[in-house]
Amino acid sequence: MNLHHLRVFLAVAECGGIGAGAARLHISQPAVTREIRELEASVGVPLFDRHPRGVSLTEGGRRLLQYAQRIFALELAAERELRGFASLSQGELHLGASATLGSYLLPPLLNRFREQYPQVFVSLQISNTGEVTQQLDDGRIALGFVEGAFDRAGYAHRLLACDALLPVVGPRHPLAGRRDLAMRELAEHALYLREPGSGARASVEEAYREHGLEPQARMVIGGTEALKRLIADGHGIAWLSQLVVGEELACGRLQRLQVRDRQIVRELHVLWRQDSQLSPAPAAFLALLEAAAASATEAPRQPGG
Repeated sequence: MNLHHLRVFLAVAECGGIGAGAARLHISQPAVTREIRELEASVGVPLFDRHPRGVSLTEGGRRLLQYAQRIFALELAAERELRGFASLSQGELHLGASATLGSYLLPPLLNRFREQYPQVFVSLQISNTGEVTQQLDDGRIALGFVEGAFDRAGYAHRLLACDALLPVVGPRHPLAGRRDLAMRELAEHALYLREPGSGARASVEEAYREHGLEPQARMVIGGTEALKRLIADGHGIAWLSQLVVGEELACGRLQRLQVRDRQIVRELHVLWRQDSQLSPAPAAFLALLEAAAASATEAPRQPGG
């Protein structure tokens, strides 16, 4: 069924005449008459009874009118939905992030996004780098935030920042307070690691192996907060993001080990699927990230400059 024919039919049926329907649609009366005849020919039944002072619907016309009204009401609803979606007066933003990014870097940005677009529903799933990329592949999230290695050919991506992993211990650890340590000395003590799939774990394992050492995890912990507490109260060594241990180092609950022959610096990235266009909400959040990054790297102006 030709939807233009149907739109003309609806105008004539609601206005009660060919002339009134033509006026509503801003087309000529002969054009309206032609459209109605073509529609009647296509459906195989007459839709109007013609009268000297107008038209009235046949039984077939009354049946078709119900569908025509529903079809164009649905068209209007779709148009309104997409306008709201495009203007961010509605919509959804689904994000996935590894632990450091999801717990420490994203919350203030999410609050800022919420202030700008209060009608957009936001969800954030915190897992590890491997799970985040899997969620992207499955289409469950629009943007993924990772702190580990990923297939750069498989995703569109942008660098957010660089982050150092620091070797830390509790104040009662035998190495606490020691300076100028070597990686081999660290390898003699219990190593606590994040779970497999974690970007931080992959970075630590790579660093040890580059020194010819095989990292032996004495404990595997699936959360950064739990790992910090275990280290503070026990005798293990953990490599933790500088983003997450600032308070503990400042108050002495954790101590940083000074290792002369190794630094671990990893890149923090935002990813999205290479084969998909970002919808308005993820695109707006990405723009917010870029504006925040630009603001953070802007050099402070000198007075009078």
